[in-house]
Amino acid sequence: DVLLVRNGNPWLGGAAGAAWATVFSQYGALVMFWRWMTDEVKQKPKDHAKRSRKFFYGRGRDDGMPSRTQQLTTRLQPRNYQPSNSVVVDVTQGIMELMGTSKAGKTRRKKFLKFLGSSKLASVYSTNNDPILTVDGVSDDSITTALDFDSNQISNDNKQNKAIRPSPTHPKTRGFLAGQTTLRNFLHLSKIDVPTAKEFLPFVIPVTTTSIGRISGYIAMSHVASSTLGTFDMAAHQIIFSIFCCLTPIPDALSQVAQSFVPGVYELKNKTEERARALKKTVGNFRKCGVGFGAFLVGLVSLIPVLSRYFTNDVEVLARVNGAIPGVGLFLLVNGLMCAGEGTLLGQKDLTFLRNMYAIFFFTVPAYMLRLKHRALTGVQTVGIGTMWAAFSGYNVIRTSIWHLRLAQLQRRTDQSVVEQDSL
Repeated sequence: DVLLVRNGNPWLGGAAGAAWATVFSQYGALVMFWRWMTDEVKQKPKDHAKRSRKFFYGRGRDDGMPSRTQQLTTRLQPRNYQPSNSVVVDVTQGIMELMGTSKAGKTRRKKFLKFLGSSKLASVYSTNNDPILTVDGVSDDSITTALDFDSNQISNDNKQNKAIRPSPTHPKTRGFLAGQTTLRNFLHLSKIDVPTAKEFLPFVIPVTTTSIGRISGYIAMSHVASSTLGTFDMAAHQIIFSIFCCLTPIPDALSQVAQSFVPGVYELKNKTEERARALKKTVGNFRKCGVGFGAFLVGLVSLIPVLSRYFTNDVEVLARVNGAIPGVGLFLLVNGLMCAGEGTLLGQKDLTFLRNMYAIFFFTVPAYMLRLKHRALTGVQTVGIGTMWAAFSGYNVIRTSIWHLRLAQLQRRTDQSVVEQDSL
């Protein structure tokens, strides 16, 4: 936008520049997602864990400094230990202080617990699946036992230690198409998986109709505003619509999540009473979330009088913006419930109902907007953006009511099927 909009070329600057910026961003996102799904995740070398363990526990140092094993052994030595040339080392006193409950070994136990809870030790130990550590070439079960010490006791006794973090894992979607497809195969029509495509075919018309049904209302509103309303109303509509487009995607997540969660309950083969209760509870939970989203959005709408001052300082335009706030607030108040209901219906594969309803909305909403235009041009009614947004919010209230009435009807059918199955 910064580079293109200020350009003086009529094909590259101004409104055309903003459109080109949108196009480039879409293709940039496409390239980003393609690389995310097709680039293979680079794994660390397999001998990394062995090298790390050897450094900490073995004799892998050539700088003259003691190894980690030697440092640990020094900590286990009793306080009155005097070094000598003897080969035999008596660590009995140190072990007794470390594993016992004497006051003399309290400090040593704290240091040892701190050592066991250190993040470096945890990361090294977690990289190896072998439960037996090798210290200086000798398999030592005692160190394994120490490392497998009750983690709950360590956290309770020494809460200041850092929590042991699991090794990082890559997202499941990263590189899941690596080595399976290329850009050429992806664009080649002969490579289409027809059986898989047929599984998605029932969703094409309902989802397409849903998208077109939504857009038709926005197009009709913009047409009425540009062809009927004055300059101030048109400017105010542009401000309101910009803020509106930033707020409406927020509750869309409810629809997407519902489409993911509801089929897991709805598609259970056994039509039992537990399934019916679970489906009812799931729908109820999404309704509660929808109410919460609506309240949150209304709170954001209340900030429009403040935000609109960053768009313009014209008093007339700001007055008309404030006149549209009740309609926008009513629309967004029920928009969370609308998205929750729509996603739940899609999750229950009530595709024919959604297709038919959005086909009706595709004609009725623009027809009502054009009726407002006609009444404004004939002088029958004074139409402003407040009137237009009030009508649009009424459409959303009706749509939300229809979705949840349909869900109630489907729930009654589910309960009835359970009763009929039990009676057989």
